[in-house]
Amino acid sequence: MNYSNIKFEVEGQIATLAVNRPKVLNALSIETLQEMKDAVDLVSKDGSVRVLIVTGAKDEPADGSKPRPASFVAGADIAFMSTLEKDNPAVATFVNAGQDLMNALENLAIPVIAAVDGFALGGGCELAIACDMIFASERSSFGQPEVKLGLIPGFGGTQRLPRLIGRNLAKELIYTGNIIKADRARAIGLVNEVFPVEGFMENVRKVAEAIVACAPLAVNLSKKAINEGYHLELSESMAVEIRHFLDSFATEDRVEGTTAFVEKRPPAFKGK
Repeated sequence: MNYSNIKFEVEGQIATLAVNRPKVLNALSIETLQEMKDAVDLVSKDGSVRVLIVTGAKDEPADGSKPRPASFVAGADIAFMSTLEKDNPAVATFVNAGQDLMNALENLAIPVIAAVDGFALGGGCELAIACDMIFASERSSFGQPEVKLGLIPGFGGTQRLPRLIGRNLAKELIYTGNIIKADRARAIGLVNEVFPVEGFMENVRKVAEAIVACAPLAVNLSKKAINEGYHLELSESMAVEIRHFLDSFATEDRVEGTTAFVEKRPPAFKGK
């Protein structure tokens, strides 16, 4: 499918979705959110895709002029939002489109990796934390600066961020609107790992390839167990784990994996 605001490609068993509006630092418009949701829906229906990488396109001026700074997503399209009156139905359309996308990423059966190289601010930070894991380049920065615009986060920031880094740290970032560098984001548990800019996407892809090498149903059931049990009491969540463990035990991949281990050979998983 042809898109105007994103790039979407599948290479082997790994799909890559890149926000492609580098002239505005990949800001999220309604159209961009809708295109991204459409691509995520395509991935959900494609049984061959095992991992989705979400990232931002880089500015590469054809005339040789200085490119704009690297950006994952620098936030929502503030220029568009500034034109809207409070009772304009486009406001609700916009925030609902954002939440629909974030929920779709969180609930996608396969793992989703945020590859953050540059700004991940506002809606960009919310996009990253809706993914299963976040890898950042050394030049990346994160923040929820909405309060500096008279707004609050609207794509899940007030809900997912406290669950990821803890309530007090999330309050600090949201109440102050402060922007933090990749190294502090790593220190507070917002980011899984920080990689050098040089070879950044290659390092992210190595993580995706490590996931692809594992039993696909087991990976998907692990994500389902984590998501389903995360908000439950421990006794309830352990029952969730047992149920999905039994689901994994009933697969052909479990037979292949355990047999290959005993026979000291690489497993040949089929996703069954």
